[in-house]
Amino acid sequence: MSPHALDDLLILDLTHYIAGPYCTKRLADYGARVIKIERPDGGDPCRRFGPFPDDTPHPEKSGLFLHLNTNKESLTLNLKSLRGRQIFFKLLTHADVVVESFHPRVMRQLQLDYPLLRRVKPSIVMTSISNFGQTGPYRDWRAQDLTLYAMGGEMYSSGATNRDPLQQAPGLTLYQGGAMAAAATMVAVFGARRHQVGQHIDLSLFETQVGSMDRRLTNLVAYQYNGASPAPEDPKPVGVMPSGVYRCKDGFVDIRTNIRWWERLVNMMEMPELNDDPRFGTEDARLNPAHREAFLKQFEDWLMRHSRQNIMRKAQQARLPATAVNTPEEVLTDPHFVERHSFVDIEHPVAGTWKFPGAPFRLERTPWQIRQPAPLLGQHTEAVLQELLKFSNADIQELRDCHII
Repeated sequence: MSPHALDDLLILDLTHYIAGPYCTKRLADYGARVIKIERPDGGDPCRRFGPFPDDTPHPEKSGLFLHLNTNKESLTLNLKSLRGRQIFFKLLTHADVVVESFHPRVMRQLQLDYPLLRRVKPSIVMTSISNFGQTGPYRDWRAQDLTLYAMGGEMYSSGATNRDPLQQAPGLTLYQGGAMAAAATMVAVFGARRHQVGQHIDLSLFETQVGSMDRRLTNLVAYQYNGASPAPEDPKPVGVMPSGVYRCKDGFVDIRTNIRWWERLVNMMEMPELNDDPRFGTEDARLNPAHREAFLKQFEDWLMRHSRQNIMRKAQQARLPATAVNTPEEVLTDPHFVERHSFVDIEHPVAGTWKFPGAPFRLERTPWQIRQPAPLLGQHTEAVLQELLKFSNADIQELRDCHII
């Protein structure tokens, strides 16, 4: 078996829902040993989020949970109990990283905040993922990805003129924050190994996206330069040039053009005679909005004679950006994605076999790999306690009887 890039890393995962589990998934899928510590009474609330097979809720069949928790081990532990915390600190001596996504006050209330962890293991790295960070007036505020997107300012310019602002795709902020948390964690791990001292990472989901996602940085800088505050605007067509989603022979395509690409558009359509038409033969004529309807009639007629795949091939040959608007089924069966294993089959003992996204990037010598599906609740409790802490079967049964695990 090939080695894995992060197979010497042990992570205690105290995260739940989306952002935190996505962070630890990124590390687990590249070899880190991730022990997901869940509440004995139900585990990660994400287990109750859909989609579910046949739309029937089941704590071991959540598609979202199965995706976010591949290659992890599940250990149930009641961190509100003294014995539960004692077990956690024993596990901590074996760990390199702790990742948590509680509200900022929770880790201190549990007596698991970073100053205490550092006393037990000075080299430990702790990544804390929260909505607005560990400090500041909004520290304890609740939020969703929609909240974070709106507060960041870009929703203000999303949508159409004289209409309410629009949100971005659900979960986008949370996934980006999780990916940023994984990168930040590895930066701190490298620092800890070089300097023999750990540190606490304070990751604000709001701050991970306010300067990056969806034109955010561009508009923030523009405001500082000239006071510009962009408002929603309807897209303005440039002369006859088509841009947007159009119907074709077997569905829809999305194509983008501009006035500089007229010859490319003509080449894609294989209609050089358009250059002889006085309505389109010069740049001034092509910029005249009065000629737009006449051109779109010819363009849409051409589209209806061609399939999506054919249009994509012709656009590529003509160096124009165009894509088929695919259904989910077509994405999963697309020959390019199939050849690259962009989606992989994962067999789960309860949920069955389903396709999930594959490697986000590929390493030649230390490959990404699904070593095991998302764990059942508490599936690895006994094994972890026996292996790392040398607990006996009697010890484990006592902990069960006391509702510690």
